[in-house]
Amino acid sequence: MNTIEKAKDLQNEIIKIKASGQKVGFVPTMGALHLGHISLVNQAKKDVDIVVVSLFVNPNQFNNPDDLKRYPRTLEKDIEIGRAHVWTPV
Repeated sequence: MNTIEKAKDLQNEIIKIKASGQKVGFVPTMGALHLGHISLVNQAKKDVDIVVVSLFVNPNQFNNPDDLKRYPRTLEKDIEIGRAHVWTPV
């Protein structure tokens, strides 16, 4: 499992993966992963070679700034879930 923080780095990695002939799937999340997210990743793994999961809390999705402040940010736990459950090669 790789973690990538910058969009440009992700773009470069996806270009390399696609150039090798592999298919890439994308599961967008805002973190705070749960069984629904894991289910989406497991389904994607059936259809593609590499699954990319975003953990981006998008401020544009909140019309109330207080909701954005209260949204859980559980990056370390999300990475742990990824390693334990879904983000290993099938």
